[in-house]
Amino acid sequence: MKNRIFTLLVLLCTTFTTFAEKNNAIVDYVNPLVGSDSDFSLSNGNTYPAIALPWGMNFWTPQTGPMGDGWTYAYHTKKIRGFKQTHQPSPWINDYAAFSIFPETGDLKILGKDRAAWFSHKAEVAKPNYYRVYLADYDVTTEITPTERAAHFRFTFPKTDQAHILVDGFYKGSQVKIYPKERKIVGYCRNNSGGVPENFHNYFVIYFDKDFKSVGTWESKKSKNPTANYAPNSKEAEGYHVGAVLTFETEAGEQIHARVASSFISPEQAELNLKREIGNDSFKTTKEKATLAWNKELSKIKVEGGTTDQYRTFYTALYRTMLFPRKFYEYNSKNEIVHYSPYNGKVEKGYMFTDNGFWDTFRAVFPFFTLMYPELDSHIMQGLANTYKESGWLPEWASPGHRDCMIGSNSASLITDAYLKGIRGFDIETLYQAIIKNTKSKGPLNSVGRYGAEEYNKYGYVPYDSGVNENAARTLEYAYADWCIYELSKALDKPKDQIDLFAKRANNYKNLFDSRTGFMSGKNMDGSWSNARPDKWGDAFTEGSAWHYTWSVFHDPKGLATLYGSNEKMAAQLDRVFTSAPTFDDSYYGFQIHEITEMLIADMGQYAHGNQPVQHAIYLYNWLGQPWKAQYWTRNVMDKLYTPNADGLCGDEDNGQTSAWYVFSAMGFYPVAPGTGEYAIGSPLFKKITLTLENGKKFVIQANNNNHSNVYIKDATLNGNTFSKNYITHKQLTNGGTLKLNMSSKPNKKRGTKASSFPYSFSNEKR
Repeated sequence: MKNRIFTLLVLLCTTFTTFAEKNNAIVDYVNPLVGSDSDFSLSNGNTYPAIALPWGMNFWTPQTGPMGDGWTYAYHTKKIRGFKQTHQPSPWINDYAAFSIFPETGDLKILGKDRAAWFSHKAEVAKPNYYRVYLADYDVTTEITPTERAAHFRFTFPKTDQAHILVDGFYKGSQVKIYPKERKIVGYCRNNSGGVPENFHNYFVIYFDKDFKSVGTWESKKSKNPTANYAPNSKEAEGYHVGAVLTFETEAGEQIHARVASSFISPEQAELNLKREIGNDSFKTTKEKATLAWNKELSKIKVEGGTTDQYRTFYTALYRTMLFPRKFYEYNSKNEIVHYSPYNGKVEKGYMFTDNGFWDTFRAVFPFFTLMYPELDSHIMQGLANTYKESGWLPEWASPGHRDCMIGSNSASLITDAYLKGIRGFDIETLYQAIIKNTKSKGPLNSVGRYGAEEYNKYGYVPYDSGVNENAARTLEYAYADWCIYELSKALDKPKDQIDLFAKRANNYKNLFDSRTGFMSGKNMDGSWSNARPDKWGDAFTEGSAWHYTWSVFHDPKGLATLYGSNEKMAAQLDRVFTSAPTFDDSYYGFQIHEITEMLIADMGQYAHGNQPVQHAIYLYNWLGQPWKAQYWTRNVMDKLYTPNADGLCGDEDNGQTSAWYVFSAMGFYPVAPGTGEYAIGSPLFKKITLTLENGKKFVIQANNNNHSNVYIKDATLNGNTFSKNYITHKQLTNGGTLKLNMSSKPNKKRGTKASSFPYSFSNEKR
């Protein structure tokens, strides 16, 4: 009986996979609701369902939260108050250029708190290419399908002479104009959370396919208790918070379509975007194009030999890696690539991307682009050069312009990794100048340039008592960035004294290692230690403690092991991350921040996978002669902390980084140190993974005997040759081929134990 049940389950899984493949519906594995069961106190992703095309300029999402609330869609809420065009990269950064569309019936209800309608996830379909939900209060179904800069709506109404569609321009400045003969609304919204010039606007245009019975506009003044002043028959409104009301007479089941597009450049450009991306297409055609766009990208990585839940988790994670940074450029009437600059307020030529924090995404998202999307990465590099030309600084956290968030000068990693992997088509000399400028001082915001650069360059670290917050974390990240600059300087044949300077600074991490405790620590100007507890969050570190940041020596794990005294001693300390009690000191923040809570509930000791600083640490066992521990822990994290459900992430998703960790790890390797051109080996989740690369070649990872128990690599071959390395190179991947792994339930403690099998370390480099 057990065998029959097992056979049936296998057939069901096979049938599901075959159905998906035959119907070209890989996108159907994706669940955009993953990560949306979050709030301020606990992040299970801090995401919203982004109905969008890959890297689209605009996303759409159902809105459950109040206007301006960073948690725009929360899975546990019960009412929807709008369908919002959004550009939000994170609830902590919040949104900009948002407006919404909302259908209702009966007596007019204008403000979000009044019009909010009950809905159920049982009557909700959320996919990247299509969204549908039933609004119970109004007996209306809303459907959305996206393009990069536009979207197609379909509303199904009951029989009524009071069918309304509201266009809400949101607060902080908006305008609407209604043109009944053309069945059209144009307008703009100016809401933002910072990082914009004075002339910032998002211009939108909406066309409907049915005559309006009547129209009106409304205005809400800035107030703690806002009210809507409705003006029937009015066709135009402009003010702090305005909107439009269109009323129709409908038959039962009648559908009204709306085609909407926007532009950061002009109303005319918004019309052009709509004409180009939707034109006269039907809703079905727009949806088919969106489906094809997603299937094209998702199918570039084909996974086989897993469970349905694993497929769903993987492709949902892959979807999340393809949202940010967003395209912030448009095509003008001459089909030239142009963008409104969020830095100087002008319309400039060339690429521009935004909504990204490099502190998060330098780790895995951008290395993923270099592997799977080198052309896109080249465009992003061009955008970085444009940002520098337009603002004088590189964008460490942009949304849409510079934002004062997080630390580091991690743009150096992105640029170096791209260039050293052979990606071209961008102005590397301009970017090099920008990187060097970063090393000398901070920019107009603490997050731009290097806050504490003068102290770092003087002492070899940012002193704990210098007045620069999170100083140890900055030191460690600056040292890695300096290593990147060292490698890039060599590749560009820069003067020897410049190369030597950054080689020296790449060792600055050593200045913060406290041999008494075995942790990195804050250090005063006089050389004394801060003596803070190693489990103190914040203070000398950023959203973590010494337990997490001690491992942030991406470019030189061997050098770190030397500080410990041996590989074995460093491995023993790394072991303690997973076995020590999850104690913490939150006095720096004054309360238990959500990242701490996420560590506590994971039941993995001091390991805090929900935040980025420690996500690479598991892979460091590959440098220590104990690769089987990396294999064990990567599979443990994938199995335990990721699911295809609304609470399926374990902390902030952060522009795709937490998902990119999963995508790489599920493939069996991870870019611990971008710039080295190497990926540390872990334990692939599937029996077979096929990468279709941009150069037309394929790389296959075949994991024989792979299952939930067989997480260890017994032996391996690469293109038929014995493979004993604990890493694989970027060149080996992009050349195409097959990596065959024989998996086992028992660790092979002889494979990968010799120094010749270890990945790159700066300490091994001859200078």
